[in-house]
Amino acid sequence: MSAFRTVAGFEEVWRPPVRPRVRRPESVLAGLDAGRAVRDRLRRVAGRAPEVMVKVTGRTRDPAHLAAHLSYVTRNGQLRAEDRDGWPIEGRRELSDLARDWSAAALLDSRRRATSPFSVSLILSMPAGTDPLAFYDAARAFAGETFAGRHEYLLVLHTDTPHPHAHLTVRALADDGTRLSPKKADLETWRQGFARALRERGVEAEATPRRARGVTRRAERGAIRRLRERHAQGRGRMGCVAAGKLRDAARAAFGGGVEATAWDRQIARRQAAIRRLYLAQAKLLQASGDAGDRELGAQVKRFVGTLPAPDTELLALARQLKLANAQMRGRSLGKEKDRRWRRGDTRGA
Repeated sequence: MSAFRTVAGFEEVWRPPVRPRVRRPESVLAGLDAGRAVRDRLRRVAGRAPEVMVKVTGRTRDPAHLAAHLSYVTRNGQLRAEDRDGWPIEGRRELSDLARDWSAAALLDSRRRATSPFSVSLILSMPAGTDPLAFYDAARAFAGETFAGRHEYLLVLHTDTPHPHAHLTVRALADDGTRLSPKKADLETWRQGFARALRERGVEAEATPRRARGVTRRAERGAIRRLRERHAQGRGRMGCVAAGKLRDAARAAFGGGVEATAWDRQIARRQAAIRRLYLAQAKLLQASGDAGDRELGAQVKRFVGTLPAPDTELLALARQLKLANAQMRGRSLGKEKDRRWRRGDTRGA
């Protein structure tokens, strides 16, 4: 296999949106195995390998809240869970004992504040079709590598949805008295670690920034989504955030056209730069003397051709409002023509 080269600036394509606290082989383009690592990652990205999700879903701040959370993730003790030593935690009694132990440790901490969390809740997830057993084995390995040396935790697998996911509840107070307070950099490192654990078990997985996949719209926050869904079902008022977005979209749609904002233009420029880097790397690969590199270059080029156009939530919502308005006007005109036809008035028909 020929020596692998990257175009100048290519590391910007995969650079995480925050500076990682820990350097990982997947997040840098340096080292002895850099060529193979970049090749492999390009294949996974161009082949659209499933993306892992590692998300902080909340924190518990008192004994009752902690006990309720552990009961929820284990379905009131019906699901088997395991601790950092791999021991099973089964039944409501064992779950209650664990919650009591964690709460006692938190309350005895002299440095604890009123707002200090008892635990931090994470969800590990993969798309539908992922083997649940391999997924859980990877989740177990990730949890052990990331937390077992310092924090107690409870790991539970859920298979009640099409996509397998695991709830990982980590005791905030570490063995050495420090506290777990994850930042964006930690989440990036955790995503990389979980994706690597999956790949080591034969499951294709990646952990790239949204921009590397041509995604420009952020995922909707869970709380906002639930408010929107309740409102759509007629069970509550529209949330303030959703109402504000709707007003902004209406102004964009009916106040002189949907125009790109400075933020929209910045997103478009960034996406154009990423596409140029991908295409330059593809061209470099296609000029290689190695047949595998040439095929990879063609695959990367096809991948760039399938990337969606840059978009934002405001522009998408404004287009939906304009389309809905046009449909309503069309239906109104149709009803008016029908009424006139029934009256025998055929003018303008």
